[in-house]
Amino acid sequence: MYYELNNYPAEKLTSSTKFKFLYGTILEELLLLLAAEAGYDVRDLQKEVSVDGVVGHIDATINGVLVDVKSASTYSFNKFKNGSLRLEGNDPFGYIQQISGYSKGLGGLDGAFLVVDKTLGHIHLEKFSRQELQSYNPSRKIAEVRFALTQKEPPERCYKPQPVSKTDKSGNLVLGTGCSYCGHKQECWKDSNNGAGLIQYNYASGPKFFVDVKKIPRVEQFQNKEEG
Repeated sequence: MYYELNNYPAEKLTSSTKFKFLYGTILEELLLLLAAEAGYDVRDLQKEVSVDGVVGHIDATINGVLVDVKSASTYSFNKFKNGSLRLEGNDPFGYIQQISGYSKGLGGLDGAFLVVDKTLGHIHLEKFSRQELQSYNPSRKIAEVRFALTQKEPPERCYKPQPVSKTDKSGNLVLGTGCSYCGHKQECWKDSNNGAGLIQYNYASGPKFFVDVKKIPRVEQFQNKEEG
């Protein structure tokens, strides 16, 4: 948000990324349709809520419970299903913080994530009590962000670099999930690799952005066509 507010250049979304978002939106609409067809009381679609002047739109309430609908990879789906999303550092996109804000904006409702595994088709409902959601204190988070946005220098990075995998022994470090999806990562991490900036290698599971290369990976390095 700091980089966007201060007009730093951002990466453009690729057509494949846009299609992925479209696919996710279609799946989310499908889940709400199925819930209604199954006889549940689905209301408040895209209802506007506000917390401390920050406006958002909920997905729906179902039988009086605030519901946020998510489409997820199998890996992310399992974090909802086994409850590990609640563990510190295991919610890189701030899903729980987001729904806690929605809950407060609605006067304190119980909440839930209705999640579909977009690879295997499994569906799961992960519930959160209003008391649990209140413990995430959205007002405090909003105040912290607002303060950061008034500073002359960018705030501290949201996530620390991490090993390529749990079994990798190379010493190489890559961006965490939260940073890798950010459109301003090149600017934010321009001091990485001793000032050379991020280096991208294309793995079978997707691109990884290296902060510190100790050993050259045995995979293709991304070459920017605009740079030749």
